[in-house]
Amino acid sequence: MAGTRFRIATAIAGIVAGALVAFSAALYFSRRISAYQELGVHVISTADRVLGVMRDAQGGGEQLTRIVPTDTSGVAQIRANEVLGRVLDRVPAYFLVLDSQDKLLYSSSLVRLLPPEDQEELQRVAFELRVGQEGAIVPIRYDTLARDRLLLVARRDPGLGPNISRVVAALPASTADLAAQMILGTLLVLAPIVLLASIGVAYLLASQAFSPVDQLINEVEAISDGRSLHRRLPVDASDDELGRVSATLNEMIARLEGSFAALRRFTADASHELKTPLTVLRADVERAMHPGTAQGDRLVALEEALQEVARMSNLVDSLLTLARADEGRFDLHREPVQLEPLIRDVFETAVILGEEAGVSVTLPLVEDGMVLGDRTRLRQLYLNIVTNALKYTSRGGKVEITLSHRNNGEIAVAVRDTGVGISAADLPHIFDRFWRADRARSRRAPEGGGERGGFGLGLSISQWIVTAHGGTLSVQSRLGRGSIFTVLLPLVEPDQAEPLSIS
Repeated sequence: MAGTRFRIATAIAGIVAGALVAFSAALYFSRRISAYQELGVHVISTADRVLGVMRDAQGGGEQLTRIVPTDTSGVAQIRANEVLGRVLDRVPAYFLVLDSQDKLLYSSSLVRLLPPEDQEELQRVAFELRVGQEGAIVPIRYDTLARDRLLLVARRDPGLGPNISRVVAALPASTADLAAQMILGTLLVLAPIVLLASIGVAYLLASQAFSPVDQLINEVEAISDGRSLHRRLPVDASDDELGRVSATLNEMIARLEGSFAALRRFTADASHELKTPLTVLRADVERAMHPGTAQGDRLVALEEALQEVARMSNLVDSLLTLARADEGRFDLHREPVQLEPLIRDVFETAVILGEEAGVSVTLPLVEDGMVLGDRTRLRQLYLNIVTNALKYTSRGGKVEITLSHRNNGEIAVAVRDTGVGISAADLPHIFDRFWRADRARSRRAPEGGGERGGFGLGLSISQWIVTAHGGTLSVQSRLGRGSIFTVLLPLVEPDQAEPLSIS
């Protein structure tokens, strides 16, 4: 579990680290863009300030420029007057003033301090930059080590006359880069702290979240020894995932408890059922093999041994049938079956068995219907129920068989007897294997009736056959007043019935 906690904490730390990287990158670029936008505003403000200084000087009657004719080309050149240099030298900024011929009219004192190659690059970009264009970036160096970049913006004022076209101002970009770098540095310092804190918090939260799981594991380990299946896991009333897991495990433990109890009961009952015939068989074989046993007694002993062998063979066949049914390996060949002739066949057999037991068997109601089923297994089903009724009905009693339709598209076979009945406490277990062996419906013969043979497996097999055919088997009974076993199977129309083999 500790490994799971560590993996969860590591996964959360990875998520936090990724989020921190994404957040840092977004914050860095956002701050950098914002800083450059602020720098652009300051550059524009610097250019407007230069324009304002020239405007004030011109408003005072000063002439900022003059026209000078050239000697060879005859084209007049625009030159700056001393007053332009005097008023602009007081402005501490990087800027250039260009004339209407896109030539340099004036460069600020800070520009003149730059290396010559940087001044040339700055002038080249300034000549190409037009008013309204986005700012340009020019790399410069103050000396051998100090390097920076300048952000340029061009501004103009028509009120200065035709000789001055625009002012190109610049500011170092280091201020904008520094703001973003400070943000990045702060994040790099805080990121390890946040990451370590997130790992610790994630581990604590994972430990707290897995604490009920640890408790659940301990409880399951205490129950899984097979001797404590009566215990149940605590179920949280909050109906969260662990509560549902506990409830599901409790259901599974309850089923396991029932399975273990059934297995122990099955083993004990099977041993009990096999012990008696094996003891009788051994005694008969020993008596038959004794040299002093007469020939007639030897034949009687062998006949009894043969009966016990047949009895054990029936028991083994029944157990094999149930085992195959439990594993889903028992094949059923389903085909259209008319129930009326099948029930009449079972009735005829029941009449013969009833004569031997002194029980009257009647068939007062027969309504034909077709089902999709295995004829052999259906006959076994109905014969098991009728035989069971005959076994537990006293001599002089009655067994009634009816075949009738139900309103919900089903057909019912009901077997009513006037036998010993079943107590309310035993009804929920009547279809359990071997349940009959040690309950009120024991081997003791009813008054005046025959011997109740069998192993208590007939009703279990019957219930499996009914379930395999998509039907239900129910019982109503009161102790001393008889029982009613009812088999409900779904009806099919003749045109819908098709043979089908299933496993």
